[in-house]
Order: sequence, then structure tokens, then C-alpha cells
Amino acid sequence: MIDRLKSLNNSVWVGLGIGLLVPAVCCSIAWYLIHHVAYLSKAHLLYIGGIAVNAYTMQTFFKYNKENIGRGILAATFLCAFIFFAYKVF
Repeated sequence: MIDRLKSLNNSVWVGLGIGLLVPAVCCSIAWYLIHHVAYLSKAHLLYIGGIAVNAYTMQTFFKYNKENIGRGILAATFLCAFIFFAYKVF
């Protein structure tokens, strides 16, 4: 696993792709839980948990000196947070 992380091209675009893919998977799981578990029908904050997974992912890439990938993940995190904010307001 570590070898795969080190072999990734240190690019902001790679980070942006990873930063959008990870929350998409986590938020898909959250969407399924919200719509299929009656107790969680009002728990829209599960989406924030899906977005927060990016913080751990970003920390992992910073640990292996992939700063540009981390910056892309940070940009994707802000984008996802803005989308969540728009979802809650409108």
C-alpha cells in the first residue's frame, strides 16, 4: 500500500480526483443508511462524516511528502463542504 502511495504522481489534479472520489463513496454509503434505516432518517450530518474522511486521507499524503496531492484533496474538501452547505440552505 505504501509503495502505491509513493508511486503516485505528485499532482494537484490527482489529489482533486482522490479528494472527490473518497467522499463520493462515503456519502453514497451515508445516503443508503439515511434512506434505509428509519432511525437515521434525519441524520444528514452523516454527510459531513463522509467529507471529514478527506482530512485523514490528506494527512496520509502529507506524511509521505506528497504536498501537491494533499493540496488537491484540501481543495476537494472545500468544494464538497460548499456543496453540503448549499444542500442544507436550499
